[in-house]
Amino acid sequence: MEDPHFTTKLLLFITWFLFPAMVASVGINYGQIANNLPSPERVVPLVKSIGATRVKLYDADPKVLKAFANTGVEFIVGLGNEYLSKMTDPNNAQAWVKANVQAYLPATKITSIAVGNEVLTFNDTSLSGCLLPAMQSVHNALVKLKLDSQVTVTTAHSVAVLQNSYPPSSGAFRPDLKGCISPILDFLSKTCSPFLINAYPFFAYKANPKQVSLDFVLFQPNAGITDPANNLHYDNMLFAQIDAVYAALNRLGYNKMPVQISETGWPSKGDDDELGASPENAKKYNGNLLKIISQKKGTPARPNTDLNIFVFAMFNENLKPGPTSERNYGLFKPDGTPAYGLGFSGIGVSGGNSTSTGGNSPGTNGPGVYLSPPANSSNGYMDISLSPEKVIRSSWRRLGMGLMLILMAMAFGI
Repeated sequence: MEDPHFTTKLLLFITWFLFPAMVASVGINYGQIANNLPSPERVVPLVKSIGATRVKLYDADPKVLKAFANTGVEFIVGLGNEYLSKMTDPNNAQAWVKANVQAYLPATKITSIAVGNEVLTFNDTSLSGCLLPAMQSVHNALVKLKLDSQVTVTTAHSVAVLQNSYPPSSGAFRPDLKGCISPILDFLSKTCSPFLINAYPFFAYKANPKQVSLDFVLFQPNAGITDPANNLHYDNMLFAQIDAVYAALNRLGYNKMPVQISETGWPSKGDDDELGASPENAKKYNGNLLKIISQKKGTPARPNTDLNIFVFAMFNENLKPGPTSERNYGLFKPDGTPAYGLGFSGIGVSGGNSTSTGGNSPGTNGPGVYLSPPANSSNGYMDISLSPEKVIRSSWRRLGMGLMLILMAMAFGI
């Protein structure tokens, strides 16, 4: 009997084969320290245009959470550092969870709460002392509301929490932070929550451009480095940083704890002393990163573990303080057009006029966290944006193979 849905299945099959998604699953940081960003409703199609299935906020903006209801996009909502002391009070924590998480479930898929950001590397003992109690209070609130099975509680760290990161197998946490890190890791382990790290190879290059290979930090072809302890080869700094984090966790007995890269990115513009900040390098870093994510392969030390990465950031944010680079990490300009060519069409959006305190500065650098690979370099470039001619040629090649597969699909009754 003829399948009444045969034509639909065939069209879906052809579409999947000829036009596969460029990015399998990517997360994006959605900061809002700006007064010219589009409304959240207009951001939804932009998020979908880059293939992002996860969004990380630095607050719990109700307009954003409402706009993304019933879209299937997963959210990490944030509790800013300024709220940590208040969240140590169980009543405050429960009120916050009710108003900012429970109120939007299940329509908006909130899957995690990031309590604080890079708290341990601020060198503020009063702030760091509030971190774990605040995390525990928020988790207990989720338990009381019977939401703990679907929403985890964690916190994001800078790579500056590492004392050693080179070679990657020597990764270890700073001794002065172990008193704070260990109980946090115990909490994350008991609640089955991930360890979040903000990793920026850009800072390594900016701090030492003469010794750090630009190709190594941009995922470009290069000689790479070999870890002498395990003979694993690394051709990019981000993977080396991730494996250094795994090594540090392993040293403290948490070898099975999942790691998420909560922030990584590259600025398209910077001050005169911010070497490497350019549209060309941002395109290479983020373009190559998205390609690697789409390949669903892990790091040399964890080859079977999918990368779990949130790119920083969705937009250039014009009100962020600090050097020029801080305002130019966005994949998109506020008007919805790409900040540089990544193969995304973008959409025309009108700027808003709201200023939010949400958002974040990328992780700051610290002693002992940078890798200094050999300065071998190459001009090779993995460009993810194709010219129309290349797209056509590529599609025709796929079509030849596609016709064969279509015949096979017909034979097997797809």
